[in-house]
Amino acid sequence: QVQLVESGGGLVQAGGSLRLSCAASGSIFSINAMGWYRQTPAKQRELVATITSVGNTNYADSVKGRFTITRDNTKNTVYLQMNSLKPEDTAVYYCNAEIVTVVARYVPYNYWGQGTQVTVSS
Repeated sequence: QVQLVESGGGLVQAGGSLRLSCAASGSIFSINAMGWYRQTPAKQRELVATITSVGNTNYADSVKGRFTITRDNTKNTVYLQMNSLKPEDTAVYYCNAEIVTVVARYVPYNYWGQGTQVTVSS
C-alpha cells in the first residue's frame, strides 16, 4: 500500500514561484530515484527533473536554471522549487518514485502521485 501525495500547486503570474512537495508513505523498504513529470492534454507526460538516492540531479533543458529538485530521505519526500515561472510551464505535475518493497520481493516498481495543477498566467 505505497502511495505518493503531491501538494503545492496553484495559480501564479508569470515570473512567480511555487514549491511542490511529494511524500511517499506505506511499507517502503527503500527508494531509489525520485522525480517530477508534467503533462498537458496536448502532450505526453515529459520529464522535468530527477534525483537519485544520493542526490545526483538531472533536468529538462527547458527548466535548467529555474527549477531545483531536492529530497529529504528521512521523510521520504521530494521537492521541486520552481522560479521564474512561464505560461509554458502550465501543466499537471506528477511525482514519481522507484520504490523497493518486501511484499514485491524487493523488485523495484515505479509509483506515481495523483498530480497537482500548476497554472501560470501571462
